[in-house]
Amino acid sequence: MLKSLQNIFSIVELRKRILFTLMMLAVYRIGCHVPTPGVNSQVLASFFEGSQGTLLGLVSAFTGGALERMTIFALGIMPYISASIILQLLTVVSEPVRRLSKEGAQGRKVITRWTRYGTVLLSVVQGAGIAVGLQSMRGPAGDPVVSSQGIGFIVLTVITLTAGTAFIMWIGEQITERGVGNGISLIIFAGIIANMPAAIVNSLRLVKTGAMPLFTVVFLLVLMLAAVMFIVFMERAQRRVPIHYAKRVVGMRNMGGQSSHLPLKINMSGVIPPIFASSIIMFPATVANFVDVEWVQALAGMMTPTHWLYNVFFVAFVVFFCYFYTAVTFNPVDVAENVKNQGGYIPGIRPGKATSDYLDTVLSRLTFAGAVYVSAVCVLPSIMISQFNVPFYFGGTALLIVVGVGLDTASQIESHMISRSYEGFMRGVSIKGRRG
Repeated sequence: MLKSLQNIFSIVELRKRILFTLMMLAVYRIGCHVPTPGVNSQVLASFFEGSQGTLLGLVSAFTGGALERMTIFALGIMPYISASIILQLLTVVSEPVRRLSKEGAQGRKVITRWTRYGTVLLSVVQGAGIAVGLQSMRGPAGDPVVSSQGIGFIVLTVITLTAGTAFIMWIGEQITERGVGNGISLIIFAGIIANMPAAIVNSLRLVKTGAMPLFTVVFLLVLMLAAVMFIVFMERAQRRVPIHYAKRVVGMRNMGGQSSHLPLKINMSGVIPPIFASSIIMFPATVANFVDVEWVQALAGMMTPTHWLYNVFFVAFVVFFCYFYTAVTFNPVDVAENVKNQGGYIPGIRPGKATSDYLDTVLSRLTFAGAVYVSAVCVLPSIMISQFNVPFYFGGTALLIVVGVGLDTASQIESHMISRSYEGFMRGVSIKGRRG
């Protein structure tokens, strides 16, 4: 392990990328402790007491506690994810946006600019909803969360939260461009990991006082370890479609006559479906928690990770986004055409349309298995853990994101190492499923 770390930091470019990533994540964590002006943090903290296992606890976990403390990063990165969902949906239903997405770097640049505008718009809407809700909130003793209420507080809060989300978006883009890993995913990863020390301390305190049996702690540790191993196995699993290349003469050389394979991962969409599903469910439900209306509060109470209605919607969104994101990122017609142009074919399958139909059938079956796997990992641990009165939110969604982002980041570091002949990194643990 020490040898691997030494190899990593011996590459100047990789060392700079890793240090830049850590610096940006440190800036993000500092911002998660800068309070929003005009909010009584002590009264707000009492409002969030007992929110573990609820939707507020889930949102707070995704933002690294920023929502619970109502800091300038309280909205987190979710508005950006929601805007990305809208733009990706438009690439399917809108012909102009679809054509724009196929125009290469210039088209992607325009879509990125639209995503930023959409992020700001959604941040304004969510910030206004939270600001209005904060003015109606009271602590256990009847103390108001907002001491100086009025339109001035709403405007100030909207500007603060929108600027905070825009800054997080910029941090994520900078990490992706100049750091290691996907910046947006790493920000969510950092928010989830940041809650772990406090969660461990709370669990030890409950064990010491006898509120949580030692057997429960051991069972949860075993469950977490088994879930991590299962996730790593499924994330690396793939179906290898064999491809043969016919011999052909190019100039004075014989080309082809070789065999290869097309790797199709079971979970081709990665951690995108649970992130997108959580973002969609969080948007209306979070605002509902700050609205003091009886039927809205009843609806918000149903949209908790332990309620069957929440899990039904969550699974439906996960399955939808597994198929949707796979369809966006993998086009069987284009792949079949590329294989045909290179003189390749799948044994027993005719080139052209028959190949694309075959790939589409295989991919649909794999996506169904991947959707079932992601849904089970995200839902079942949350239901089981909720029965043991765990003092922190730890569900399959957070676990899948942490493991998935960790694998992706490690894969990128490994690629940097291999490209510079440092194949000793993670010796014997080559992430073939991710690299494929």
